[in-house]
Amino acid sequence: MGRAVHGEPVVTVVLPVRDGAASLGAALESLRGQMFTRFEVVVVDDGSRDDSARIAREWEQRDERVRLLGGDGTGASLSGIGPDTAAAPARRGGNAGGIVAALQRGLAAARGRYIARMDADDRCHPERLAAQLNLLEGSPGLAGCGTGVRYVPESSVTPRAAEYAAWLNSMTDWDTVAANIFVECPLAHPTFMFRAGALADVGGYRDRAWPEDYDLLLRLWRRGHRFVAVPRVLLDWGNEPGRLSRNHPAYSLAAFRSCRVHHLRRSVLDGRSGVVVWGAGPTGKSLAREFAAQGVEVRAFVEVDPRKIGQRIHGAPVCEAEAARGFADALHVGAVARSAGREAVRGAAVGVGLVEGVDFVAMA
Repeated sequence: MGRAVHGEPVVTVVLPVRDGAASLGAALESLRGQMFTRFEVVVVDDGSRDDSARIAREWEQRDERVRLLGGDGTGASLSGIGPDTAAAPARRGGNAGGIVAALQRGLAAARGRYIARMDADDRCHPERLAAQLNLLEGSPGLAGCGTGVRYVPESSVTPRAAEYAAWLNSMTDWDTVAANIFVECPLAHPTFMFRAGALADVGGYRDRAWPEDYDLLLRLWRRGHRFVAVPRVLLDWGNEPGRLSRNHPAYSLAAFRSCRVHHLRRSVLDGRSGVVVWGAGPTGKSLAREFAAQGVEVRAFVEVDPRKIGQRIHGAPVCEAEAARGFADALHVGAVARSAGREAVRGAAVGVGLVEGVDFVAMA
């Protein structure tokens, strides 16, 4: 990278890699080109079988801002994970320590006041670190931020992926993030930059049977921390078929649902008498099954399709929106996968007097 840190780094970029030799050099080159220079890069080799470690070591030898942690899988953990910790499943990554262990090792080794994330198949735009740091230093009420993203290669982007990227890029104010926290992970993981103290407050990452980045954001949200995205596309997000998030069961739709319900039970659902699911389509039925699996009673479904009203699904009645007023003690959840449908359900829920974030939450 060629430029000295000049004292302790302000930002630590944690970059885990496993068999990423084909793209790691370009990822590090994009960091070398950052306008802001007081950062370090902690590359955590998670048991690579290719030349990833050699490439990282070469960068380490020519630039003091790069440090390589070997891939022996003995991850260091941050303390204070909290009362809803459960036994971890088998680690992701075969014989390697796994992504969560690698991230925790990186956090434990970090010296910066801010922790940024990046993966070996991503590329930062030159202004990325500067823009995020400027936002956080000017916004003491924010624990962290992400940035807008662009999937690459663009030729592989499906309509659903494009919709998700556009949704991510709209998460630029806290009200929008809070209203959508149970819909999807509202920040792209490789764009994270958080205050180190906020991450330590929730114990960093956990290895559960669901996405580690979404779990982290939901735990931060539950502790009252706020985060938004910089309103600019500042990272090219690798979208290759071999990406872990495309293939591991911890990133499946079922895993996301399990994560959402777990955290909902420990936040806005607390003190409520079961749930009313708005939407009796595939999303609503899947969500209802997950609620039941985690011990939450599904009191009713709300539907606008007159053909479904009066039926019973999983033992619960299907009713029209006006009848939802009779379930004031339940939490109402909108269960619609697509953005347009979610907005229609939101409007209907508000129309019968439900308060979003208190009586009603949007889910997917």
